[in-house]
Amino acid sequence: MKLIMKFGGTSVQNAESVRRAVDIVYERYSRQDRLAVVVSARRGVTDRLIACAESMVTSRDADEVADLVTYLTEGHLTTLKEVAPDFYPETSEIIIRRIENLRDFLHAVYHLRELTVRSRDYITSFGERLNAPLISAAFRQRGIPSMVLDGCEAGILTTENHGDAIALPAGEARIRSRLEPVIEHSVPVITGFMGCTEKGVVTTLGRSGSDYSATIVGAALDADEIWIWTDVDGIMTTDPRMVPEARVIPRISYIEVMELSYFGAKVMHSRSIEPAMQKGIPVLVKNANNPGYPGTVIDGGEKKDSRVVKAITYIDKVAAVTITGAQMVGRPGVARHIFSLLAEHQINVMMISQGSSEANITLVIEANQVALAMEALSPLKERCVFRDITANEDVSAVAVVGSGMAGMAGTAGRTFSALGKAGINVMMITQGSSEVNISFIVRQQDGPRAVKVLHDEFNLMNDEG
Repeated sequence: MKLIMKFGGTSVQNAESVRRAVDIVYERYSRQDRLAVVVSARRGVTDRLIACAESMVTSRDADEVADLVTYLTEGHLTTLKEVAPDFYPETSEIIIRRIENLRDFLHAVYHLRELTVRSRDYITSFGERLNAPLISAAFRQRGIPSMVLDGCEAGILTTENHGDAIALPAGEARIRSRLEPVIEHSVPVITGFMGCTEKGVVTTLGRSGSDYSATIVGAALDADEIWIWTDVDGIMTTDPRMVPEARVIPRISYIEVMELSYFGAKVMHSRSIEPAMQKGIPVLVKNANNPGYPGTVIDGGEKKDSRVVKAITYIDKVAAVTITGAQMVGRPGVARHIFSLLAEHQINVMMISQGSSEANITLVIEANQVALAMEALSPLKERCVFRDITANEDVSAVAVVGSGMAGMAGTAGRTFSALGKAGINVMMITQGSSEVNISFIVRQQDGPRAVKVLHDEFNLMNDEG
């Protein structure tokens, strides 16, 4: 069996968790599976790297760099000594050399007072580049042949949009040619989250970047399965902090996961799913602290179940921006102008609703982007493209997700009837043409209650719907 395993930051954050990861890999290696492992930075490291890099642009002194160097050195070398004592001398030298490289680069940022997007990507990639040698040494300590490859060496080729790069199809053959010979006799440990452009410039892959790395590699190698190791038992029916009765979903489709991710659920990012979806490779989300638990299988959804709705997700920090004016009616290009300006200012629109009269358009965006959106659209108001623009930040977005809704009459009726009985007013509704989700906004204080009401309505706390 050909397996790609990705270990998240919480799954490799200390000696105890690294040993568990080694046990997991050894169990499959002993079965003579062909394996490749993708690793994230240790929990909290990337945030520290970003904070220090940004601080160097304005800081009066570079003391933070010394603090960061101490934090990284002590954390990684202490764990290394515990999990791979036989390989400590050679591996610690690699880690120290990389930390020194990082230190010098941060000092350069401090002296130049400039942090470019390229520099930021280079700096933030160090979390993975420090952790991968440690994990590989732990494998070798256990008797598993292993070597380290960063994302560039593994062949991950990306676009040049730093901080949010996308894998290029041309990289697939490179990955295959570089990794296929390796996995025949060794377990490569690949740095997640990073790749490089055709010119060899380091890029990072954005949110859930290490998951994305794993599915890129898995698709290129035509893996049998991709396993994502995290600190939860799988994908949940909703956030258990809001609904304690939430349970793990045993099986879910690619498209359902993409919808859940888009609407705020802390699952694999939709971009991370695409490579696996294109090749039809199952993705398993499993708990490294509870490896015997089956977790969640993400696949094409060929095996149907009786459940119409799979999960409820919720975003609380959103705002509804409403654009109104009779002058928009029958005027071609208004929407194009609106969305072009928002795109130029990097404002993501989560939901859209337009009245049949064309006299108003409501957009749901992140709450922290309201001021920017108002400023971006003000030129259109000045040119009388519309009459007024208002923002309501006292809202939250809820999405009901399930591929079983497609073609199934009555789901929307059940949803809004249940909310009505609970006295929850729905302020805006959208449904995609795929019919996999129904999303809407309510008052912010009603959001958690709406999730609870719908979780109960569709009986998601039980194994059978």
